[in-house]
Amino acid sequence: MRQISSYPAPKRLGIFIITLLLIWLPLAAPLSWLLRHDANLLTIVTMGLLFGEFLILLPVWGKFVHGQDQIFRHYGFSLTQKNRLQFHRGLTIGLLATFGLFLLEGSFGWLQFQAPPDYLPRIVWEGLLSGLGVALAEELFFRGWLLDELERDYKPQKVVWLNGIIFAFLHFLQPPAQMLANALAFPGLVLMGMTLVWAKYRGRGLLGLPIGIHGGMVWAFYILDIGRLYQYTGKVPAWVTTVNGHPFAGIIGISALAFLGIWLRVFRN
Repeated sequence: MRQISSYPAPKRLGIFIITLLLIWLPLAAPLSWLLRHDANLLTIVTMGLLFGEFLILLPVWGKFVHGQDQIFRHYGFSLTQKNRLQFHRGLTIGLLATFGLFLLEGSFGWLQFQAPPDYLPRIVWEGLLSGLGVALAEELFFRGWLLDELERDYKPQKVVWLNGIIFAFLHFLQPPAQMLANALAFPGLVLMGMTLVWAKYRGRGLLGLPIGIHGGMVWAFYILDIGRLYQYTGKVPAWVTTVNGHPFAGIIGISALAFLGIWLRVFRN
């Protein structure tokens, strides 16, 4: 397996993904039939299974392909005090960026805030778990494994762009009609992916900051969206504020991401 490390990055990426899918599909297929009547539960179980197998495969890949015995630490994922501090800092940034975006749009009269429901505390906790789960899985994959593989072959500037584009593309895999309807969201997803790479670089290679930022954004939007705490007024075109429900895909959201990305890229610790 060690010879795989000498393969070009696209070939290495393909080998890893195919291996992961070959392990996952035999288990996911029967689950898809058993849980076919509950699409939400099916997604949770199959994606949880995929992430679990990804965590098992990573140490094998690290040791036998790249000769890395501590692959998670190599990717920047560890329970050190510095990483925990960066995580809490990132979580605050993600929450403030998302809530701040909605408050700004509300101050312009582009949306109206609604009364919170009685079950808001439950939504807050659900959002926290969802945000942390999504952020941990995606940052280990995109800013951990994928970023490391790209860095082995390409220069930093190209790595940032490739990571952002792949991040956006994999989030964009939908039926053709939905992809066309969500086309305007693609630039925002690319910029978000690039911003999270800059967050890792700002944190000197640790994943605490990007996990926190990503998790904070997902958590805040979960609270606002599932809690139905806002409604757009229609005073401006939809592409100014959102694209099919993606708050960071509209012009204002992309501008906010650009500001955050520039701050992370320019003012490093």
